[in-house]
Amino acid sequence: MLTAANFQSATGVGGYLRDVWFPNINAAMNKFGITNPYRQAHFLAQAGHESGGFSRIQENLNYSAGSLYAMFSTRISQAEADSLGRQAGETVVPKPRQQQIANIIYANRNGNGDISSGDGYRFRGRGLIQITGRSNYQALVKRLGVDIVADPDQLTTYALAAESAAAWWSNHGLNTLADKDDLLAITRIINGGTNGLDDRTALLLKAKGVLCSG
Repeated sequence: MLTAANFQSATGVGGYLRDVWFPNINAAMNKFGITNPYRQAHFLAQAGHESGGFSRIQENLNYSAGSLYAMFSTRISQAEADSLGRQAGETVVPKPRQQQIANIIYANRNGNGDISSGDGYRFRGRGLIQITGRSNYQALVKRLGVDIVADPDQLTTYALAAESAAAWWSNHGLNTLADKDDLLAITRIINGGTNGLDDRTALLLKAKGVLCSG
């Protein structure tokens, strides 16, 4: 059984994050069948990576121009990246430019409309597994019993950040892959590739060392 203490050991979070996250994550995992040690270890590792160690539940769009183009070169031009990314002397990209970034890189993807629709920013990544795109939000409405399409910011509450991640995990068959200990397949489904695989692997080894050693 997952406890607050072994949740903290498995994730490496401090006391404050343990206290705010454990009850919400534990309830979400129980609701969506993430109930054996391998499922829990894989879920916590992936959620930990996607959320920056459970410290972030909304997508960070504060890209330098170089990073923005490097990550999304198939979706954004070099000129757009240069003008919209973080400029010399800036510590944070201003919100209007973050909106433009999201609207460009997520246009016509995952059920979003075109750039002018504003869907890219409206349905940017939120929750512990960074639910992104109108269709992914819509697919969780019935599972969560909350209209997160009408009010996407509801996914920035602790309860729904955790529950949306667990529901998305369940919807995509990741419990079965966790039972097979298939980190690579899980990562590809969540990420669309293998970005951050080294960190995901390290987090998984840490979580398995705590949860799967009995």
